[in-house]
Amino acid sequence: QLQLVESGGGLVQPGGSLRLSCAPSRFTLDYYAIGWFRQAPGKEREGVSCISRNGDTTDYADSVKGRFTITRDNAKDTVYLQMNSLKPEDTAVYYCAAVQRRTATLSRHEYDYWGQGTQVTVSS
Repeated sequence: QLQLVESGGGLVQPGGSLRLSCAPSRFTLDYYAIGWFRQAPGKEREGVSCISRNGDTTDYADSVKGRFTITRDNAKDTVYLQMNSLKPEDTAVYYCAAVQRRTATLSRHEYDYWGQGTQVTVSS
């Protein structure tokens, strides 16, 4: 079973920053578009950001535009989500997901492989 591994979550104060990482287990991300999703307690999993297979196209949810940046380093086989100006409403479990195609999407239904998630808590 192909899996992804997220890391970098934690507790941060409002206005702070975190960088999440997503790396593959037993496959390479070269052929995959990647998405970041989050799920808060009692809410549906929502798309946060996504990046195309070669990194030339990105997309963001309106709620994070201007604060979050998604990048990928194919040499390190890792995708990053830089999160700045964090707000309490960003608190959630963050997941990365992969789909074997060129273009990316914020729709969670398009993705085939998922990580276990990393907790992000924004609180003073």
